[in-house]
Amino acid sequence: MTGLTATLLTYLALYGLVGWGLGGIRLWGIGWADALTDALGGAAVFVITLLLFPAVVTLVLGVLQDDIARAVDARHYPDLPPPRRQSLPWIAWGCLRFCAVAVAINLLALPLYLLLLFVGFGAVLYYLVNGYLLSRDYFEMAAWRRLDPAETDRLRRRHRLRLWGLGLVLAVLSSVPVINLAAPLIATAAMIHEVEQLRRP
Repeated sequence: MTGLTATLLTYLALYGLVGWGLGGIRLWGIGWADALTDALGGAAVFVITLLLFPAVVTLVLGVLQDDIARAVDARHYPDLPPPRRQSLPWIAWGCLRFCAVAVAINLLALPLYLLLLFVGFGAVLYYLVNGYLLSRDYFEMAAWRRLDPAETDRLRRRHRLRLWGLGLVLAVLSSVPVINLAAPLIATAAMIHEVEQLRRP
């Protein structure tokens, strides 16, 4: 319940910030932003909020993900030893880094998304990009609980296509209204299971 409340509050706050930001950008006469708001009207705020939500909510829920992971461990992997301890600054840094990269990439790619949208490939590009970003971030946060960063990187590279496929599913879930509120919780639990499957002989 705490996780769902946090995601809902994050969505509402992001929606308000995007609306305020688009209004401010429009005053400066930035071409693509004006074209977006003209083409989509009030829906522009909703669309951009959906684009940025997966990255921003990951930052907000970063400190709660360990609680979710512990619950998954207790239910499905009670035989495992306690995970490696990770400091709060380390967790916060990982979430902040992902959020900054994901938001920057999506904002830079937004004009391309809109251009390709008219030929039917905007959504495809969005899911490919964010599927990769989400799979990498959630996998690293799950794997670092049991493996050191070097081992995590080797495991991720070895199974990158499989993880990208899971990331695509997570990206789709994150773009569906209402369902996207639970998507970060689903992603955390799914990646805990994925890590345990991949790291065992």
